[in-house]
Amino acid sequence: MEQKRLEEIDLELATLIRRATAAALDKKLGTLERSAYLLLNQLDSCGPTGVKALSEQFRLDISTVSRQTAALETKGYIQRLPDPTDGRASHFQITELGLQELLETRRARIDRFTKLFRDWSEEECRMLGLLLGKLNRTFIDE
Repeated sequence: MEQKRLEEIDLELATLIRRATAAALDKKLGTLERSAYLLLNQLDSCGPTGVKALSEQFRLDISTVSRQTAALETKGYIQRLPDPTDGRASHFQITELGLQELLETRRARIDRFTKLFRDWSEEECRMLGLLLGKLNRTFIDE
C-alpha cells in the first residue's frame, strides 16, 4: 500500500480515537467507563469467565483485568463464582445490577450512534461495521 494512503488512515484513526474518547467522557453515553462496558459485555455474551481468559481475550495483563474486575465486583456489577474444575480458581458472572447498567449504557450508546449515523445509508453502516470488525481482527492476528 502506498505511503500517502497509510498516512491518511493513520490520521483518520488518530482523529477518530480522540473524538471517541472525548465523547465517551460525556455522560450522555451511559454510566459505565469503556473498560467496564467491554468486560460486562464479554461476561454477558460468553457467560462466567476467569481473569486469565478475560486477560487473553482483551490482550491485557492479568493485573489490569484483576483491578478492573475488582472494581466491578465492589460495585456489585459482577460476582465471583468458584471454578467447577479447580477449587483454587474462580470465574466472574454478571449480576442483575451489572446487566441493568450494561443495558442502560448500551441504550445510551446506541442512541448516540443513531444520531451520529442518521445521514448514512444502511449500506454505509453495514460496510463500516464489516471494516471495523476486520480491523479489530487484524490487530488480534498481528
